[in-house]
Amino acid sequence: MKKACVLIADGSEEIEALTPVDYLRRAGIEVTLVGLRGFQVKGARGIVITANAVLESVCDILFDALIIPGGMPGASNIAASAKAVEMIKRHYREGKIVAAICAGPAVVLQGACGLLDGKRFTAFPGTESQVPRGIFVPDRVVRDGTIITSRGPGTAGEFAVSIIECLSGRQAAQSVAEAVLLH
Repeated sequence: MKKACVLIADGSEEIEALTPVDYLRRAGIEVTLVGLRGFQVKGARGIVITANAVLESVCDILFDALIIPGGMPGASNIAASAKAVEMIKRHYREGKIVAAICAGPAVVLQGACGLLDGKRFTAFPGTESQVPRGIFVPDRVVRDGTIITSRGPGTAGEFAVSIIECLSGRQAAQSVAEAVLLH
């Protein structure tokens, strides 16, 4: 069974964190929702999310996909965590899927990890200027190798389906998209 991890911190955008959890679980992918500092995380809209694990307990595990939601200051909080940054870089080095949405590509993947130089990416409008050596593409979801990026809350479903396609194939992705009436 494929395994994915969604990192969340205080200020993470709830839709961008929970949509991938929901969709990937519908596809039969085991998803661990990981709180940066604890099990209770207060999202960008004030919704309290209960994580399955805390970063300290899973930072040495290698998942098939590592997912970073946006939202502020959630993305900044993830970027400021040395353990989270090392975990993201290790997953990238090991050829695992590293996916980020909204502010996540600019603030975390590039700002903290330096992973987008020369890579095609998308992000929340305006944040692309924070990735001067990346190749900005204004699509809703962009894949470049093992990196998947997306624009924001309104693209969270497509973002999640793209991750499913990479992990479990096109048929599994289409099945989930149809089940949730995404298309």
